[in-house]
Amino acid sequence: MVETNSQTPNDKPGKSYAQASKPSVNTSEVLKIKEMFPSLNAQKIDQVNNIVNGQSKPKSHIKMTIKSPLRKHIIIPMSIDNVSAFMKNSSLNVANVNRQLCNAKTDILVDYIQPDSTGIIFVTNKVAQQSDLAIINYYMKNANDINSLQVEDARLPKLKSYLKIIGISFYSHPNSQEKLTSADIKTIL
Repeated sequence: MVETNSQTPNDKPGKSYAQASKPSVNTSEVLKIKEMFPSLNAQKIDQVNNIVNGQSKPKSHIKMTIKSPLRKHIIIPMSIDNVSAFMKNSSLNVANVNRQLCNAKTDILVDYIQPDSTGIIFVTNKVAQQSDLAIINYYMKNANDINSLQVEDARLPKLKSYLKIIGISFYSHPNSQEKLTSADIKTIL
């Protein structure tokens, strides 16, 4: 059974979000691609059309599988008693540290402070330099509300990363029968 739509031209139905956000496809260009490459399936034709029109896929992003401190974190190991005393005035401490960093004319600012199992973490807007760590160390050693003897020096996170190498040729040259040795790979790396 077929229904007819008796709408007048002024009564246009609204578009869904998917229809409105989808870029319009030029049908004649798609047909030209299909004529030029008859063996391509619809997905490949769509990919070719996107390349021709300059519409490419967004870059893929690496998804982190572990939760660990970022390079923008500054870790300050200290006792649990010091952590709780320091966190009571965290907003005041952030303001004081930022004032000292601004006086030293650095580009780094502390966004906030968060407690950690080993101490506290200063979360900054940029990766800290050694001079920034010295300023934060000075502030922490002279803070009135904590025991400075139980505070270690500020440090950046230390992460171990691994590199998986794939696609090393088995032969040293494409036309050679000479196989690669471990010494060759060490030299290449």
